[in-house]
Amino acid sequence: MKAKLRFQPVSHSWVALHPKPKGVIQFIGGAFFGTFVPMLFYRYLLQYLFDNGYTIILLPFNFTFNHYAEAGFLIREEYEIAPELIRMAKLANYDYQVYLNDRKFSWIGHSIGCKYVALLEAFSALPRERKELEEFIGDIVAKTSNPSEQAKNERKIQVIVENLEILINDLKQQRAKATQLIKYYLGYEPDTYWDRMEDPSINRTFFKSLFIKGQTSILLAPVNTGTDSAVPKFLANIIDKLGWGVKPSPQETYALIQATNLFNLLGLIRFKSDNIAKSTGDWFINVFKKPPTDFQSYLAGSHLKPLGIPVGGYVVNFPDSPPIIESTQRRSSELEIYVDSLLQALEKERRL
Repeated sequence: MKAKLRFQPVSHSWVALHPKPKGVIQFIGGAFFGTFVPMLFYRYLLQYLFDNGYTIILLPFNFTFNHYAEAGFLIREEYEIAPELIRMAKLANYDYQVYLNDRKFSWIGHSIGCKYVALLEAFSALPRERKELEEFIGDIVAKTSNPSEQAKNERKIQVIVENLEILINDLKQQRAKATQLIKYYLGYEPDTYWDRMEDPSINRTFFKSLFIKGQTSILLAPVNTGTDSAVPKFLANIIDKLGWGVKPSPQETYALIQATNLFNLLGLIRFKSDNIAKSTGDWFINVFKKPPTDFQSYLAGSHLKPLGIPVGGYVVNFPDSPPIIESTQRRSSELEIYVDSLLQALEKERRL
């Protein structure tokens, strides 16, 4: 019998548990659509991925200008949810081996949701010592701020460093708590259990990175915009001058990404009629030079192409990516098949 896509609340997110999963996808949608019932707006894409063997985690996010804080919320969710996947799978008599390897957890973002994924990847390269972290953040601020505002820049550095230290220390505690819960749900002494595992890729340490290093990710029409994308430009200028604008700014986000030697398991999908994400996509390809062409797709459609609601044998698309109604076969051939093939290619690369 074919498994049904059914979401249930776990922590602050929604989970669709697959009976025989080959991986886990953590999905972050775009503004509005990723906050309000994403399981409806992205239904066809999520259904396709579920049918192809993935457990789906929908990670909602709040509307906020502090993207540092929101990215922190998302990674905390992974630590909250990971043990629950094992508990839920055991209760349902589902396979749960995949959940014992955090490298089987992937990320897919759409639009602004991609920024949070990119921040979490970049955070994987953060130094842990205070002095080194201050130098790391200081270099980014120096590259992206007015050098004449030295006092303001110093305050900015200290605030960012303090908040990142709080996040790192909090995650260390959550990692320890999650690891103990996993051991408890397994009902085995951990060393004994992992010695019995047939998959050599599963080590005795479940969480191999504090953030998402080593996990694959796909950016769908990524957007890295500032305050002026959310409010009128004249108001955005005032908000930014008061220090209340988007954090990190688009320039700081790019600098943070470039400062890392990561993003080696990244896939990118762009759309030919998408003017909203064009500049961000161009930056990844032309400036950052990642991902390589094997992990890129340039497809027909506009910014909202990933949205689609299945109705019988058809999919209702949003008006910016006509046709509004098309068969599931045609729709899959235009997007979903590329997402799935990218996931497989990235997983193969991860195993090398």
